[in-house]
Amino acid sequence: MGAKQTPMESKGRPRIAIIDANTLAVLGLKQVLQTVMPIMTVDTYGSFAELQANHPENYVHYFVAMDVVLSNRQFFTDHRRKTIVLTLSLDTMSPLSEFHSLCINQPEQQLIRQLLMLQQYAHSGGRNLPPMPQVLQQKVLSDREIEVMSLIVQGYINKEIADRLNIGLSTVITHRKNIMDKLGMKSVSALTIYAVMHGYVDINKI
Repeated sequence: MGAKQTPMESKGRPRIAIIDANTLAVLGLKQVLQTVMPIMTVDTYGSFAELQANHPENYVHYFVAMDVVLSNRQFFTDHRRKTIVLTLSLDTMSPLSEFHSLCINQPEQQLIRQLLMLQQYAHSGGRNLPPMPQVLQQKVLSDREIEVMSLIVQGYINKEIADRLNIGLSTVITHRKNIMDKLGMKSVSALTIYAVMHGYVDINKI
């Protein structure tokens, strides 16, 4: 099940590894990670042995199932700054408290929020991450579209947005479509990530 990408295929793109025997959880997390960090290449492995066979030193982060970390404690302790332990509960995991953790058993919006907080905390507001693609760095949205996007990601529905901005409902719908088209995004989750990463919305408001 390991993603077999050659270095040439992911040239210049930082790589993340997910190590977990739960195929469904892995596929879901991979999709979310690629939405949160489109600049990353995400490879998946069903076991620690698979990771070891595929140049583990090339990865900037390991997202790892708790049982895999416990079984290979020394390796992940040695790479603690790279390791994020996947948990099924939001409770603090006392045996692995020295690691960053991510609860994968929660709704997508909360998972996105936790990932963004992790990303901001671990990378000092993104300073240690590679730059976003040029097209996403540019200000492609109008001021009004940024206002609409900000309210969308804070959970307001179209009618509420229309009322708050004193514009027509059809205008809000048009703005929504234009925002998604301009940014090449298909979901509110992707929009949330874009808005937070660019400083348009405070992460505590989502």
